[in-house]
Amino acid sequence: MSQIIPTAEPFLFPGSKSGCLLIHGFTGAPKEMRWLGEYLAGQGFSVLGVRLAGHATQPGDMIRSRHWDWMTSVEEGYHILKGLAEKIHLVGLSMGGVLSLLMATRLQVEAVVAMSTPYVMPVDAPVPLPVINLLSMIHPFIRKSSTPSEGWHDLEAFRQHVAYPQNPLRSGTELKLLLAEMREALPNVRVPVLLIHSRDDHYIQDDSMEKIYSHLGAADRQKVWVEGSGHVLTEEPKREEIYKTIADFIRRVDGSAHKQGRRPNDVR
Repeated sequence: MSQIIPTAEPFLFPGSKSGCLLIHGFTGAPKEMRWLGEYLAGQGFSVLGVRLAGHATQPGDMIRSRHWDWMTSVEEGYHILKGLAEKIHLVGLSMGGVLSLLMATRLQVEAVVAMSTPYVMPVDAPVPLPVINLLSMIHPFIRKSSTPSEGWHDLEAFRQHVAYPQNPLRSGTELKLLLAEMREALPNVRVPVLLIHSRDDHYIQDDSMEKIYSHLGAADRQKVWVEGSGHVLTEEPKREEIYKTIADFIRRVDGSAHKQGRRPNDVR
């Protein structure tokens, strides 16, 4: 019997030598990246949507995973996609954006697209991590909003969305550690970066994109604001517009690299 939630499986679409590695968010699943993946595959790109460790099965699995397990999931996906594509672009949503920015300093990639990406925890309680980990043994889960569809602009899209209904408390401490690693790595991100954020995203702090942008080491960096969409941009009303923006950005990066003979930044 399958352990993965039906429809939430990872996916692979072979295409050209230009590849896109799609990375979903915290408590989410590859499904939230699938429509984008289908669009990019239709544009000729090779596409792999990874499943992060502990996700898309049952919440208890996520408690047992650590932030370095999520990083390893990205690295594994990178090497799988390398079997099809010569050039790899990291495309992440929310925590997937955090992982994309961080792993761009550890893997040889062409560019990064980070959507709805936090700079710090959405709600950062001033409690030491060891205390939170101790509390997680008593109360392992925190319920999400009492209104699950809160913050969504496309309720039909929400109904097909797959994510855990609870936030594992221990996993929140892992996310905090991951965010700290991303912030430290931002000045070392040298490849082109596209940041996309919705003005109607009330899940993460409003200044997240501005702070990420200001700390990036990349000379080629771009900010795109959208409206009328919530946090899960890949499934919200402006998704087609966002898909096109991403494809155009990747084609521009690939074309620029070809003309200038540019190679990705050295992996540190």
